[in-house]
Amino acid sequence: MTTPSISAFVDQLSAVATRPACNNFFDHTTPANAQRRRNLGLYLQEMLDRSPKVLLVGEAPGFRGMRITGVPFTNRTMFEGPANHFGLFGPGKGYVLPAEAEGVASEPTATVMWQVLAELEFLPVLWSACPWHTHVPGRPLSNRTPTAPEAALGTPFWQALMELFPVETVVAVGNVAHRSLQRSGLDVPKIRHPAHGGRSGFKRGLEELLSAGVRQ
Repeated sequence: MTTPSISAFVDQLSAVATRPACNNFFDHTTPANAQRRRNLGLYLQEMLDRSPKVLLVGEAPGFRGMRITGVPFTNRTMFEGPANHFGLFGPGKGYVLPAEAEGVASEPTATVMWQVLAELEFLPVLWSACPWHTHVPGRPLSNRTPTAPEAALGTPFWQALMELFPVETVVAVGNVAHRSLQRSGLDVPKIRHPAHGGRSGFKRGLEELLSAGVRQ
């Protein structure tokens, strides 16, 4: 059972009318989106119980990741496999995959993200500058870098998470997130995105932040 503030957050997210080639996979037009809304509520409630002090803001959901699961930086295998290192997912946690997830390959970026977080024993709350799936027009099973207006549309949501969680540090993961946060007046550290061979740079960036005294 999610708290009213989390429920309101998910409801507001689902109500946004996104632009063409930008899929709001939380809206009420598709029955399977109800499962994604529920999954996101479960994730946010679990994280709220853990009181993370760091918010990592990425770019946008991938079509094999959050677009399927409803949870930032996750993929199908994380829900179906054993509980991960932090005990967030796995059997008995209540997450349900929509039928369309069957046979979808796992998004590698999500796998890398959670491997590195486990290695560092570091559990921030995860989000995206544009929390909806941006794709190439006419190709819904593709990924596209969100435009500045699309990222701006998502700004109120990462701002809401800063209020919902006891966040002391916001970290931009990649250039899109960094530009979005800067446009909102925040001067935040930027680290390498874990996609496209960025694992070592992503890990090194987090290690430097933690060694500099960023509180978990």
